[in-house]
Amino acid sequence: MPDKEPPRRRRSNCTAGLKGRKDSLGFLEILAGILFAALLLALCGAAYQKIRAAEDLRTHPPLGRLVSVGDHRLHILEMGEGSPTVVLDAALGGSCVSWTHVQPEVARFTRVCSYDRAGMGWSDGGPEPRTALRTAEELHALLHNGGVSGPYVLVGHSFGGFTARLFAAKYPDEVAGLVLIDVPDAREWLNNPEQKRRARVGAMLSRRGALVARLGIARLVAHLAATGSIGAARSGAYVISTGILLGHIDYILAPLVRVAPELRPALRMFWTHPKFYEALAGQMEAISQTAEQVAHTGGVGDIPIVVLSASNVDAVHFAAQEQMARLSRRGKHLVATRSGHWIQLDQPELVVEAIRQVVEQVRSWSQVVH
Repeated sequence: MPDKEPPRRRRSNCTAGLKGRKDSLGFLEILAGILFAALLLALCGAAYQKIRAAEDLRTHPPLGRLVSVGDHRLHILEMGEGSPTVVLDAALGGSCVSWTHVQPEVARFTRVCSYDRAGMGWSDGGPEPRTALRTAEELHALLHNGGVSGPYVLVGHSFGGFTARLFAAKYPDEVAGLVLIDVPDAREWLNNPEQKRRARVGAMLSRRGALVARLGIARLVAHLAATGSIGAARSGAYVISTGILLGHIDYILAPLVRVAPELRPALRMFWTHPKFYEALAGQMEAISQTAEQVAHTGGVGDIPIVVLSASNVDAVHFAAQEQMARLSRRGKHLVATRSGHWIQLDQPELVVEAIRQVVEQVRSWSQVVH
């Protein structure tokens, strides 16, 4: 009997080894199945996104026209007649739809154009880096190639104010006035490490947003918003982006609940396309370069400027807005007492009145000169 013990132990060891290998093979089979299902789901999502993206343009065609500015096209929407021509430039993730409450009212007293920066709205994606100086040069090409004559009164909201200031610095003979709506102080992006970190993280998350848009996930979030599930849309947007723009989802979703209902499907369409997130990432990746460009612009002489601030700004931001108004000897600073950052959506009448004041000053000065 003692001679038979060792073989029994060996058989026991072999049995344990076989069981372990079977368990490992079972785990690998399950993992392979999960990976295959995930790949299949991703391919289905990408195919669905491609099909629906083509349908989007048939369902929601551009409100205006597309004009070539070189190797890509920009969308411009024109209304009204008269001079000077007012040009509206939206915030970081905004489009011509951001001006839905302002543009028709301005069109009552002069010609007014809104447009979509490269990658935004109905415009094609554009080359990088996406600095505000590049945006200003593309806007100049858009206006000239599109036959939109000056002089121009530039109206810039937030990031759009950077574009307006750089346009005025590079093409001073074509700019007759400025309206700057809650525009950040460029020096914040140069001297504040926290702001730079926010931009880096925001750019990274926007690149991730482009990926989930290609897989059709962004379209799912847009569908939740379309069906009135704003809370679910907010949660979904936060989860898929791990907090794009560091959790400031309301900054992106704010226009959705404030523009005219018939324009909301177009907004949702914009947010389901990868080019939107790629453009957003490009702008944030180049924000320090943009800030340096803006910080080196000087005053604008005697052209009229109206600076509009939100009511909830801190003392530092308020002081910067005061200083911005002093870029011109005819500058004025106004506070929108019932508005957050989106003044043109919260108090559009205040923006329209500010534009009217600048237009009237330009016309009065033109009459004196001639």
